[in-house]
Amino acid sequence: MAKILIGFMGSGKSTIARILDPDFIDMDARIVEKLGMSIADFFEQHGEAAFREIEAKTLQELLAEDHVISAGGGVVVTETNRKILSNNPETIYLKADFETLYQRIAEDKVNVRPLFVNNSKADFKAIFDKRQDWYEEAASQIIDVAGKTPEQIVEEIR
Repeated sequence: MAKILIGFMGSGKSTIARILDPDFIDMDARIVEKLGMSIADFFEQHGEAAFREIEAKTLQELLAEDHVISAGGGVVVTETNRKILSNNPETIYLKADFETLYQRIAEDKVNVRPLFVNNSKADFKAIFDKRQDWYEEAASQIIDVAGKTPEQIVEEIR
């Protein structure tokens, strides 16, 4: 059974997934592999609706995997994906407050996030606020990650 980590960007999904399962699956990387292009390029050429269809299909396929899956931050945007996630007994929401996430993302020089770079702080907060209820709706477990080490978070999950 898949253990799926969800949460806003900067919440530590990939870091925690890697500790839980060195062979974890990065859902966005799997989608990029399928598309043969970056998600940003696909969005630009085909639109968000087409991307969300592929995302839902990929999510459904990954449920059969016996791995930890790090989902993209926007996976909860569609009702279809929220239903898929809420039906999975191990969908874990890594939750943190906006300021904690904003600081983590701003300090991360390795991962450039277009949603962060292309929006004002207020617009970025609006995106964050809009998604909070969706993450909670989709999750079977919620873990507050602010102020915790990755090891403490992993211990809570286990």
